[in-house]
Amino acid sequence: MNSYLLESLDSLSLEEERNHIIQEVGMTDISINSYDMEEVSLDSALEDLDTYGLFSSKKIIVIRNIESLKYDDYSESFDHLFQYIKNPNPDYLLIIEVKKLNNTTKVAKNLKKLCEYRKVDLDLKKLIQEELKGYKITPKTISFFIEYCENDFTKIMNECKKLKDYKNDEKSITEEDIREIVVKKLGDSKDLTFAFTRSLAMKDKAEALKQYHDLLSYQIEPLSIIGLLASQIRIIYQVKLLENRHLRDKEIAELLEEKSDYRIKKTRELTRLYSEEELLLLMQKLSEIDYQIKTSDVDGNSLIELFIINL
Repeated sequence: MNSYLLESLDSLSLEEERNHIIQEVGMTDISINSYDMEEVSLDSALEDLDTYGLFSSKKIIVIRNIESLKYDDYSESFDHLFQYIKNPNPDYLLIIEVKKLNNTTKVAKNLKKLCEYRKVDLDLKKLIQEELKGYKITPKTISFFIEYCENDFTKIMNECKKLKDYKNDEKSITEEDIREIVVKKLGDSKDLTFAFTRSLAMKDKAEALKQYHDLLSYQIEPLSIIGLLASQIRIIYQVKLLENRHLRDKEIAELLEEKSDYRIKKTRELTRLYSEEELLLLMQKLSEIDYQIKTSDVDGNSLIELFIINL
């Protein structure tokens, strides 16, 4: 077998299992070609699978986040992939890494059937208990710790060391200690900008204000937030115009010269929430705020907050 499907919520666990497989098949001296489906198209990976290497007959190809793609939107590409796995190049090692599969989908069923499937499980509660052995910590506090770090194994292990040093005398760790010592793991700023845009569309002012303040915690300046938001609104407007022509995500991505079909897929979730007129008005208002911040001493945070409140 030279096609593997790995599933785990923890990136470090996926990396360790990937390295274990590479050692198993004896390809430790081969470089890895990686393709993230949230950044590039599946066709890029397929082209690599179909092409012979210039300097070596062997290849390691890793495809990540393929679960973000729907079969109906990329049926030709998926069928191509399934056909390759059925008749693979014996010199190539293909590793498909996913965070969480929906086992009811055609993609999941076919990949599990055609690849060697390995689910890499982590018992985070047990690992924390072992790492904090000798310290008093309740099951409730452990659950809070895991949630606070968003299930990130690597971060949890690093923060355990800090907590042990901080509470070395008392040997007792509480939720308050975690809030005080552990740096809360933040989500991706792009995802937060997307959620912020959705809240604006829903005119959920309270949630939009909260998400705006969350964005500020990334040390992002108001002008940069205006730029992020304007970029998101602009692509929503473009996608809304193009989807009236019944184009697929991949076709829209090519027209807009977007590297990732994934951004188009996520953007389509928002197009129904706006009219074309609303989008144009939002872009105009953002442009006015941008001009005010650049040409006056007005507080940019106040302008953005007023923009949200006056939705």
